[in-house]
Amino acid sequence: MAGSAGNHHVNSGLLILGLVVVLLGLAADRAQAQLQFGFYKGKCNATDVESTVRSVVWGKYQNDTTIVAALLRMQFHDCFVQGCDASILLDGPGSEKNAPPNLSVRGYDVIDAVKTALEAACKQVVSCADIIAMATRDAVSFANGGFYNVQTGRRDSASPAKNVALPAPNIPINQALSLFARKNLSPVDMVYLLGGHTVGVTHCAFYQSRLYNYQNTGRPDPAMNTTLVNTLKKTCPDPRTNGPTTAPANLDQNPASALVVDNSYHKQLLRGNGVLQVDQDLASRNFVTGLIVSNIAARTDFNAKFGQAMVNMGAVEVLTGQQGQIRKSCRAAN
Repeated sequence: MAGSAGNHHVNSGLLILGLVVVLLGLAADRAQAQLQFGFYKGKCNATDVESTVRSVVWGKYQNDTTIVAALLRMQFHDCFVQGCDASILLDGPGSEKNAPPNLSVRGYDVIDAVKTALEAACKQVVSCADIIAMATRDAVSFANGGFYNVQTGRRDSASPAKNVALPAPNIPINQALSLFARKNLSPVDMVYLLGGHTVGVTHCAFYQSRLYNYQNTGRPDPAMNTTLVNTLKKTCPDPRTNGPTTAPANLDQNPASALVVDNSYHKQLLRGNGVLQVDQDLASRNFVTGLIVSNIAARTDFNAKFGQAMVNMGAVEVLTGQQGQIRKSCRAAN
């Protein structure tokens, strides 16, 4: 009898847990459903909101093509903390902007310029969260990444996140998969989204141990192409005998496409040319991601699939309807 009673409680608990998961899933689906394509059509007087965003970003891109990587990183860092709510843009003590993982995030001037242009056309209509999504989309398209339609209708958080936790460059793949799953993003989404590294750079401190003392072996990471090891050693010295360096390294090791949004990053991983630990581990056959990387590297529809993954990420824990606010300035709550 005791066993039966115990099983009853367990089954009841599982039923309740299952119901909670379903309800959370429905809530997430409703939030995404409240986003829509063309949300601002006819809402900003005679101004075409998306064309305005595109024009400002194009002006910035012409002077600095690295803004593509900057905006991709900004959107990722914003969405993965407490949802795509522009909380990363808030200034002040205790802000996400000043948290260690975000100190190298940039592109705030682009968002400010777009916001200024839109506020002049229609006050407090377009959210900063939507500006991030649209500006990133446009920057990606300028870098030959294709144009994907962005759902809009997000609102802004009035406060920053209290806990800024982001995936580390050496996060184990299984932990990364769990983190993305908690955001309702699939393994395929994850592999495409990390493909944003196709236009990014990293610095010596984040891959140094892979060159000299991988997992305390005193040797380089065996998964790393030896040519890449020797190349990176020229600008990233052994920390045990030399001081630190901030020399950047392209995450896509194909020089011809280091500023192009394409599947070159995934092709490079198959050659052992992943600079960060998490990147190279993606291609390992020990994980479900290995087959996904191989598939992406062989496909010709990267732009469409990458765009869909960005749309999926852009729907993470959004504020819609009467939630949050539409900020007057992206740097401060109303």
